[in-house]
Amino acid sequence: MNSFFAMMSRMKYIDRWALMRNSRNENLSEHSLEVSMIAHALAVIGNTCFGRSFDPGKAAVLGLYHDATEIITGDMPTPVKYYNTEIKNTYKNIEKQASQTLLGMLPEEMQKSYWGIFEKQEEDACLWKLVKAADKLSAYIKCVEEEQTGNLEFVRAKEQTLRHIRQMKLPEAERFLDYFMDAYGKNLDELTGGEL
Repeated sequence: MNSFFAMMSRMKYIDRWALMRNSRNENLSEHSLEVSMIAHALAVIGNTCFGRSFDPGKAAVLGLYHDATEIITGDMPTPVKYYNTEIKNTYKNIEKQASQTLLGMLPEEMQKSYWGIFEKQEEDACLWKLVKAADKLSAYIKCVEEEQTGNLEFVRAKEQTLRHIRQMKLPEAERFLDYFMDAYGKNLDELTGGEL
């Protein structure tokens, strides 16, 4: 049975941030879209500001599917996933099995086209770095949004996530923070100049 896209549509049932009190729940589908858009933006920033030759479309696609295995595994909270090397390696093996399961849900003639999305290729290492940064930026945005609602549950996560972004030393991520993060603190009228 070719159930790949029916499985992908189940991203909307996977909630993120399960260990924390959320003022608004975020699902995997929403997160994947945001990571895809940010990864695309980081690639464009790299190309236009830093003379890179990234493929923004491929960065977007990698971002779109970067957590697809969580449809099978669920969203393992970061503190648990990285608690120690044994858990981290075990979870990586589970993710690999989940990737193979998802790929097996595609018609055989399509599997090769999707294989490079689910199995990281060395030639895409620079794009996966952008996706990782996009993932962290998406988490940072979530923390900012939660804090703006008065939810102090995300204060420490916000600090830690920003620290992780800075430690990546990725100029594209720094430029995204400089160009775009201030807007996340504004309401609709401020974003549109009251024109809507």
